[in-house]
Amino acid sequence: MNQNPIDILLVEDNIHDAELTMRELKKHRLANNVVHLKNGEEALEFLFASGKAADISHGLPRLILLDINMPKVNGFEVLHQLKSHELTRTTPVVILTSSNEDPDIRRCYDLGVNSYIVKPVNFERFTEAIRSLGLYWLLLNQSPT
Repeated sequence: MNQNPIDILLVEDNIHDAELTMRELKKHRLANNVVHLKNGEEALEFLFASGKAADISHGLPRLILLDINMPKVNGFEVLHQLKSHELTRTTPVVILTSSNEDPDIRRCYDLGVNSYIVKPVNFERFTEAIRSLGLYWLLLNQSPT
């Protein structure tokens, strides 16, 4: 097992949003170990140690930040797989997306998402949203062990 547990798994295809998110989490010392993956296929392989990630030894992340609209496997399918599998069912998943469409929000909650956050367009609001979600999910929230 990895000596450095994963605090956050960030599944985001937009490299600029991913870099900004990781920078803000580290800036506020909210996450020591953030793993960034670019699509849902990579996320499922990583979480279930299959495909290209079959030989990687790591535990489950404390939090998954998941975009919806991604290539290969979208966030809806990743969320469905995570919440359907006993191993990952209780891992907190926060949708972090640009979609504020009610059908997307409803679908995510139907699939078992823990929180749904629309990415603010404004830089300051985006950085504050990242700081707040990191503070809540990593420091205040109590998850089962």
